[in-house]
Amino acid sequence: MISEKLVKSLNEQMNYEFYSAQAYLAAAAYCSHGGVDGFANFFLAQAEEERYHGMKFYRFINDLGERAEIKEIPAPYNTFSSVLDTFKKSLEHEKEVTKRIYNLADIALDEREHATMTFLNWFIEEQVEEEATFDTIIQKLERIENDSNAFYMLESELGKRTFTPGN
Repeated sequence: MISEKLVKSLNEQMNYEFYSAQAYLAAAAYCSHGGVDGFANFFLAQAEEERYHGMKFYRFINDLGERAEIKEIPAPYNTFSSVLDTFKKSLEHEKEVTKRIYNLADIALDEREHATMTFLNWFIEEQVEEEATFDTIIQKLERIENDSNAFYMLESELGKRTFTPGN
């Protein structure tokens, strides 16, 4: 039987994933308002991905015979100074998600809760990808500086992003 501590932690992460979706919607809104719809599209796809992650936790908690508890979602950060700033703040957010996933994995490992450890392995791998994606985009934006053509090309590339649910 899964511990109360682990169920509580899984629920907290589920709700944090839903919060993450809101955070990316806020970044998308900033980009849309600034007329950079390709970047907005990137963040809208990211928001869909985070909702998907939240639902993975939802289903897992229920599959364990426990109750997924939906909590109030605090307002996300809404003040950005540039497109680059949206990505820098997003990378910091993803680093926090990674820290939280690692903490969950530590709890599951301590409790020898193998099903949860297996479930969390997917998220551990996902976080490597998430951080790398944001880091790469930040590097590109920093190299671009004031090159409007390169900025447009990157915006166009990110405007093609779609989210397709995986495993």
